Amino acid sequence: QVEAAVKAAKDAFPIWSSKSPLERSQILNKLADLIEHELEAFAQAESKDQGKTIKFARTVDIPRAVYNFRFFASSILHHTTECTEMATMGCVHYTSRAPVGVAGLISPWNLPLYLLTWKIAPAIACGNTVVAKPSEMTSVTAWMMCKLLEKAGVPHGVVNVVFGTGAKAGEALVCHPDVPLISFTGSTLTAQRITEKSAPHCKRLSLELGGKNPAIIFDDADLTQCIPTTLRSSFANQGEICLCTSRIFVQRGIYSEFLKRFVAEAKKWKVGNPSDPTVDMGALISKEHLEKVRSYVKKAQAEGARVLCGEGVDSLALPTGNQKGYFMLPTIIAEVKDESCCMQEEIFGPVTCVVSFDTEEEVIGRANSVKYGLAATVWSSNVGRVHRVAQRLQSGLVWTNCWLVRDLNLPFGGMKASGIGREGAKDSYEFFTEVKTITIKH
Repeated sequence: QVEAAVKAAKDAFPIWSSKSPLERSQILNKLADLIEHELEAFAQAESKDQGKTIKFARTVDIPRAVYNFRFFASSILHHTTECTEMATMGCVHYTSRAPVGVAGLISPWNLPLYLLTWKIAPAIACGNTVVAKPSEMTSVTAWMMCKLLEKAGVPHGVVNVVFGTGAKAGEALVCHPDVPLISFTGSTLTAQRITEKSAPHCKRLSLELGGKNPAIIFDDADLTQCIPTTLRSSFANQGEICLCTSRIFVQRGIYSEFLKRFVAEAKKWKVGNPSDPTVDMGALISKEHLEKVRSYVKKAQAEGARVLCGEGVDSLALPTGNQKGYFMLPTIIAEVKDESCCMQEEIFGPVTCVVSFDTEEEVIGRANSVKYGLAATVWSSNVGRVHRVAQRLQSGLVWTNCWLVRDLNLPFGGMKASGIGREGAKDSYEFFTEVKTITIKH
């Protein structure tokens, strides 16, 4: 199937790449309109397939998927190339950009259509054709999107979606000699394998990987804003977002008050049937994943940490019909050592660790003491401190006094084991095109 998909993409490339940016833009906008028209059906499917709440799918996942197409439909019209003149040599230099070819796109299960379209939109906007492999655990909305491609005017072979496992379909795509670039969002472990397998072909890679994201809360933080936002940044989408906060550093002066209020608010979160609009958290993706997340809580307890609410402490009352589902309460752990696996490894579930700190210098060192460097949040009313700390954190994204506020024009991606490359208007354009410098002597 991968072989057939790559052939179809390769055959479609000459026609699609020769279309003007305006023609491609119009088709992307039409696709966005079609998905938006069926927003409710897509949201229902995403919630059922992934376990996220219907509220989250309706307000975050599907609107963002629509916006991904609209954003790149617009941005592709505004890129300019460079030109310089060397009068003494009688030469003019300029650059041109061309699509690369067939792009291999591999997306994860946590934000299925949201992250799949974040790859497809820039790839085809730039004139590439694609073979996409969504996660085998959440393929429904990708399949629904496929049914709209022809109606939007996307020519046959431009967007090909292969449904299969990473070990089979993903590996075949990564190893295919006619796929010169791979964009992947997922685990650092899988990215290592992708890097190894693509190395013999010298493929271009964009890897958006895991995180172990700190929130640093100074004693002059506005807790009325900080607590509800940090609850969201810890537990939104069941904590299954690479940008979620899983280490919370609170300055000692407000540590007790923060903990008391944070735990009290977490206990108010409602966990249950994802299709219930009053629910705050749905089900985790699979039984295996739930067991993995629970195992971290057990390890923390074995190390002497205190579980203040959630897993193993509070009872989870589920509606009839959901009692065999993979649900878990928002879980807060205190008194965790920095070297604990709960503070070092990505848990990717509704678990966050809260620890105290004394000085700015100390907390920067501790926040940076993990292999990841994706996102961080800083809470303080001191503008100078906010800038100082943001500069020194080893993190691709730093939010201050907010979380998950995104301008798609700006670079998105991580440092260290959190990835290679950036995505965004300019960055995606550069990844999905080849640049050529042309010198004309006159």
